[in-house]
Amino acid sequence: MMAHSALQPTRGRKGDGSLADVIEVVLDKGLVINADIVVSVAGVELLGIKIRAALASFATAARYGLEFPSGTNIETSVWQQAQLVKESCPQCSKQVPADELLDERCPWCGWQSARAKARLTTPLPIPEM
Repeated sequence: MMAHSALQPTRGRKGDGSLADVIEVVLDKGLVINADIVVSVAGVELLGIKIRAALASFATAARYGLEFPSGTNIETSVWQQAQLVKESCPQCSKQVPADELLDERCPWCGWQSARAKARLTTPLPIPEM
């Protein structure tokens, strides 16, 4: 479960929020709108509409477990990539799949973990025939 403080709004300096910044924050944090509309006359409910809309990136949807409408094909490579556990590279701060970052290297800057360096310096065993 995410900490409550992670969902708190943040504000930068006044006047530096471009449309690209707003879209990035919305896709990163997600936006959910719930609305119940009821039309009634003399206390009798004639019409009831429930609306739930969510706007988020695949990664955010996967992280928060957002449900998709039935019949939606979410078995895409983008969705599967979004469900991978990711870590921030200590050197460039880019999000990289944890296995790749720890066992190989950062694809963005080339940083290698101690585990990856040890793996490269340890000679591979020669299979017996």
